[in-house]
Amino acid sequence: MRYAKRGPLRFTSHRDFARAFERALRRAGVPIAFSQGFTPHPKISYASAAPTGVASEAEYLEIGLQARVEPAQVRAALDAALSSGLDVLDAVEAAGGSLADRIEASRWRVELPGVDAATLGKAVEAFRAATEIPVERLTKQGRRTFDARAAVTSIDVLDQTEAPSGVEAVPCAILELVVRQVTPSVRPDDVLSGLRVVADLEPPMPPRATRLAQGTLTAQGEIGDPLEADRDRATIGEP
Repeated sequence: MRYAKRGPLRFTSHRDFARAFERALRRAGVPIAFSQGFTPHPKISYASAAPTGVASEAEYLEIGLQARVEPAQVRAALDAALSSGLDVLDAVEAAGGSLADRIEASRWRVELPGVDAATLGKAVEAFRAATEIPVERLTKQGRRTFDARAAVTSIDVLDQTEAPSGVEAVPCAILELVVRQVTPSVRPDDVLSGLRVVADLEPPMPPRATRLAQGTLTAQGEIGDPLEADRDRATIGEP
């Protein structure tokens, strides 16, 4: 299923969401299956969760059930049981294969209040021209240096026709990028660090990132819906 993190709920950590989702399963009466052993756990598998503080329209997870239930019924029940801002958008019956294997890339939109489009455009040109952009980030394994350029398949400045939500009376350039899944993962803040390295770009206000899509990466650079294969198989199997 696909769910969204919106508004203030973007500050929900992955662990907090997982706890909230398990409570929602109980409230909604979803017949969740459990693992075997001395400490059974609900069968829930998350695919590439967004960092805390990042909004998303494309988070994905899989659940195992004890009995077959109509996906639309599960989606509606869970959406009603979760807080507004944690919204279940889509659900399909899995037809086989791993959901995680279908997540090859993400599309992001990053709003940069206080930065004008011309300034961002020059920084993006420098980013594109670089063959390698080393950045540092503190990870669970300690501080690591990695290349922020290689994972970015496209990076563009969007034409701005109206002020983004929550941003008034200041310029606000908008960056859109597609990033491949690599290890360690390259996140929007890593790309912003890369723009600082190549063009000394320092946004005066906190940026606001939203993940727009996740899925397979086509030859044209588009992001394919990871649930489409399950949806197609379900349609083929209908009488």
